[in-house]
Amino acid sequence: MSGSCSNQLRGCFSIAIGLVLFLGFFYAAIVSKLLPPSNNPIISAIQNDWYYCFLVPLTLPVLVVAVYFHWLSMKMFKHA
Repeated sequence: MSGSCSNQLRGCFSIAIGLVLFLGFFYAAIVSKLLPPSNNPIISAIQNDWYYCFLVPLTLPVLVVAVYFHWLSMKMFKHA
């Protein structure tokens, strides 16, 4: 019974982390460009950046594919 609760808690934590990351990337890529200029240097840097606001979110799928191929190659090596 406690294993099921632990799995549910871990799943909710993963969903929460994914939601926070999605909202952060969405703000950096789209919403910050629509807002008026800010006096805060961090927000101003995000608003003026057009390269890294798209580079970082697009790097994540490439990382997932690389990790999968690494796992696959280790499985092939282990069972060869």
